[in-house]
This record gives sequence, structure tokens and C-alpha cells, in this order.
Amino acid sequence: MIHGPTSQTYISQRLRLHYADWGNEGAPPLILLHGGRDHCRSWDWTAQELRQDWHVIAPDLRGHGDSAWSADGEYSARACVYDFAQLIHQKKLAPVTIVAHSYGGNIALRYAGIYPENVRKLVAIEGLGPSPKMLEERFGRPIDERMREWIEAKRGIAGRVPKRYASLEDAFTRMKEENSYLNDEQARHLTVHGISQNEDGTWSWKFDNYFRTFPPYDMAHADLEYLWGQITCPTLLLYGEKSWASNPAKDGRLQNFRNAEVKLYQDAGHWLHHDKFDQFISDLNSFL
Repeated sequence: MIHGPTSQTYISQRLRLHYADWGNEGAPPLILLHGGRDHCRSWDWTAQELRQDWHVIAPDLRGHGDSAWSADGEYSARACVYDFAQLIHQKKLAPVTIVAHSYGGNIALRYAGIYPENVRKLVAIEGLGPSPKMLEERFGRPIDERMREWIEAKRGIAGRVPKRYASLEDAFTRMKEENSYLNDEQARHLTVHGISQNEDGTWSWKFDNYFRTFPPYDMAHADLEYLWGQITCPTLLLYGEKSWASNPAKDGRLQNFRNAEVKLYQDAGHWLHHDKFDQFISDLNSFL
């Protein structure tokens, strides 16, 4: 019989944050960090493959899954890096191995540059964030324009009621629409763990809609590139051929790393660890 993880919590910046602990505490620690509008249980298939050899921990980012929502809607990378650092610090996980996706990958890469001695190996699935071209479009405009846009966007979210689905089946259908690569089993699992029931019997996604607003500024890109250059551990950067994300081997970002390789997955999108699971696990085991 396969046992699932236990639910645990820790405190960071006054928020009670949740993580799934897959046991095997005597083994080396490995963190699985999800991306935006996702949750820790999307790693269940990966955790099942790794749990015999590793002490697997999968946190929910603030405002996601079963973690608390930030009272002021603060979901910047800065805030999330602190939360991540607190998990590793409080649970004494360093030196730790990290596998992270998308926004989680962005957070993990920053952490590994700040505390290179704390990370043994790092796998970032499409984790470098927007391409240089997209960043220029987003942040290349005057700050007053960006601040106004952010204020208006946040006002819009404040007035927005989370979408309600009449049934789990309706939410499952929406999940399939969002990622056509998912098979029915994957989509159903992601839906069941990513949704909660409202008092009136309808269903809504667990993540906080405030996460949808991009902050008007981030750390300077030169600082981010500097952090990438501070990472000392072996690093694997995975990209899907059919994703929106830009391949760092082609856009120049790979040259900021000391010890990283890029692997491209054919016929896979942004969620390549779901789209090409067997290939992903094979690559992961070889790298780890």
C-alpha cells in the first residue's frame, strides 16, 4: 500500500505556510517547489519516484494550496525567497537538493545564488522567468506608468470574485482546457488537490487571485544575473519545446551560470514534468 505525505506547517512573516512531507527523515533532504497558481500536490508522481532515496518535502507557496494568503496581497519574489529560506533554516535542511518549476524555479535560483553553500544540486524547470525581450517590454517603460498599471490591476483584482464552479467536473474540464497535454488521471489529481468547496456548495481554486498582478519592479536584472553567477552547485535547466518560455541556451542567459546545462524536451510545454514524465524522471535520476 502506498502512503501519501503528511501535512506540516511552519511560520514565515506571520503567515502559516503548509508543506507536504513524504517521510524518510534519515535520507538526504530534497525540496520540490511548485510554480504560480499551482500547489504542492502536483509533485505527487515525482515524490513517489524519489521518496525511497530522499526525504522529500513539497511546500505550498504563500497564497497557494493550503498555505495562508498574504493579508496585503504580497507575492513578490523577494517575499517568497524569504519564505523559502525560512523553511530551509527552520527545518535544518541545508545542504539541500532542489527541484523547482516556473515561479518556484525563479525563487530557488535566487536562493541558490544567495546561499550557494546550502544547495547541493538544483533542477529548474523553466525557472529563469520571462525572456530578456519580455522583461524589456514589462519593465522598460517609465516607473509612473508601471506603478499606475499595477495600482489599477490590483484594484481590478480586489473587485473580482473568485470563479465558482458548480461541480468538480466543471473544474476538471477547465484544468484540461488549461493544459491539453495532461491525461485525465493527472488533470483529476491536480483539480482535486487544487480546489476547495465554498459554503454554498460551489468550488473555487485555492490560490489567491492577487498573485495574478505583476509587481511594478523587481531587483535589477544585473543583480539577478549576478546571483545566477554565484550558484556553485551543478544546475540543470529544463525547457519545453512548445512552451512560451525562452531557451537560455539561445537567448544568452546560460552564460551567466558557472555550472549549468540546458535540456530541451521535444513536444512538451511549460509543464514538461507532467507532459514527458518518464523522460523527466529518467533525467532527474541521472542528474541526482
